[in-house]
Amino acid sequence: MPLPGSGSLNLRDWTAPEGRLPEHSGATPMDARGANWSGLNLGELDLRGAQLCRCDLRGTDLSRCRLDEADLRLARYDSSTSVPEDFDLHSSGAVGPGAKLNGVYLNSTDLRGMDLRGSVLMGAYLSGADLSGALLDGVSLAGSDLRSATLRGAMCRGTRFGNSELDMADLRGADLEGAALDTIESIRGTDFSSCSGLETQLDALLSRPLHELDCWNPITRSTTRASLESLRNQSLS
Repeated sequence: MPLPGSGSLNLRDWTAPEGRLPEHSGATPMDARGANWSGLNLGELDLRGAQLCRCDLRGTDLSRCRLDEADLRLARYDSSTSVPEDFDLHSSGAVGPGAKLNGVYLNSTDLRGMDLRGSVLMGAYLSGADLSGALLDGVSLAGSDLRSATLRGAMCRGTRFGNSELDMADLRGADLEGAALDTIESIRGTDFSSCSGLETQLDALLSRPLHELDCWNPITRSTTRASLESLRNQSLS
């Protein structure tokens, strides 16, 4: 018996969106949300109106595809992804180098190892996001919500954190050379252990309010103060 509201749907022939292969779907726009098409050459595939949210398009050749009205929100791309010349990938809502993502909701999103250089993430909601190993050099994160985000080993050289919230964030091992942290909103429970590039900012960070410095991060099991003082001890040894 078909499920209520499913009409004549045959579940044995049904494929979940994330498992869809890149193929022509006739008159119905393709639903491939969450599919992994990385590294594929999609030829002249008709993707007009397609649902490509959260697709992995890193290294994908879509240069001859029709992408009119396609929904690429939160799809991932990289510098080797190719699209038609008249398609504005940077403003499509997809995530990758040069993306325009001001105010976007990326809470708890897996962005590990993503190249986000040249992107604009001002006011972005990134609480709980995993940015481990991400390339964030020169990115503007001003006013963003990075509470409980993971940036372990992230490259943040020259990253602008102005007025962002870093409460409970895990920055262990991040490269913060030249990063702008002077106007950050809060570092309550933030773990800076093993970070590099903070030598000239340690005094300013250690002068933050006590309730920020002495807050315990339950994930990394360290206080903000302890993580910063460990950096000072490393520089003196």
